Amino acid sequence: MKKRQKQHLYSAYNKGFTIIELLFVIAIIGILASIAIPKYADYVEKSNVSIAIQDIAMMSALIKAYDLDAGDFPDALADIGLGNKLDPWGSPYQYLNLNKNGNGGARKDKKLNPLNSDFDLYSMGKDGKTKTQITQKDSVDDVLRANDGAFIDLASKY
Repeated sequence: MKKRQKQHLYSAYNKGFTIIELLFVIAIIGILASIAIPKYADYVEKSNVSIAIQDIAMMSALIKAYDLDAGDFPDALADIGLGNKLDPWGSPYQYLNLNKNGNGGARKDKKLNPLNSDFDLYSMGKDGKTKTQITQKDSVDDVLRANDGAFIDLASKY
């Protein structure tokens, strides 16, 4: 009988969590969240860059096919049915026919050489801002086509 009473007293004493235990659990959850949230944001950003690279490669192929059919590159993306196409960040893709518009508005590297000789095609990236020279702050997150299509990736990697 004494054994039963001791067991009963012990279970009455240990009915819930103490404040210290709850704070400890909350601290662990906070630490895990502070690690996981930035990792997830990086994953989403890498995924968006990958989607933009694939879109630019596909649109570049369509633009070159248009050139084979019409004998010149389109004046705008709308000419190939992609006028309303948005990048993964919600901004329209940027296109410039360099044969008709010249190199005046062309994207340029750090030595101010044009990136392409045929057409420029790019996404303004996460910040939605861009400058003509790709080494400037507003352009380093742009996903672009360079070397006449031999390079499609982030401007910061060019």
